Amino acid sequence: MLTVGIAGGTGSGKTSVASSIVEHLGESVVTLIPQDAYYKDYPNLSPGDRSRLNYDHPDSFDTELLHLQIEQLKQGQAVQMPVYDFSTHRRHQETILVPSRQVIILEGIHVLVDEQLRDAMDIKIFVDTDPDVRVLRRMLRDVKERGRSVDSVYSQYLQTVKPMHDAFIEPSKRYADLILPEGGENQIGISLVVARIQHFLHPLSSK
Repeated sequence: MLTVGIAGGTGSGKTSVASSIVEHLGESVVTLIPQDAYYKDYPNLSPGDRSRLNYDHPDSFDTELLHLQIEQLKQGQAVQMPVYDFSTHRRHQETILVPSRQVIILEGIHVLVDEQLRDAMDIKIFVDTDPDVRVLRRMLRDVKERGRSVDSVYSQYLQTVKPMHDAFIEPSKRYADLILPEGGENQIGISLVVARIQHFLHPLSSK
């Protein structure tokens, strides 16, 4: 069993890279775990108070639960992954049953920040994309998919996204085994990652 961590700033193309790897290897081989599913839940806060929280800080994630479930997957156990609603900033009562497979991919902005998560990974990847491209991608995603206004996305980017990127995400690049420029558009880089994973899974046939 192999665990792959894919980190990078918001809008860098982490999800595209992870999806490409799944597409190459097959869904029967890969379990994909998005860190975004593990935002902490604050049921006692009002919607207004929840919207003002800093969701770009590492402490906004339930890293303890995430690490526990990664270890369970590595031991061959299925897990009940949380479901998070970005429009309400709440965790659903329902969960998703995620099976354990040969390859576990953990994808998210802070997956290389936490030492415990890093220690659980066999391959650590940092997706490095131009800041201007990342900002535009985040703007489109939050407006189209998460029901946000342009003004709120702009304000959040200046207040928390960029400062947290500079303080935590960018420095975590030094822990990466591989820095992958341009995200999902870098098909050569993704092919090399896929080949490396296949080498781990089938060491004899790859020689």
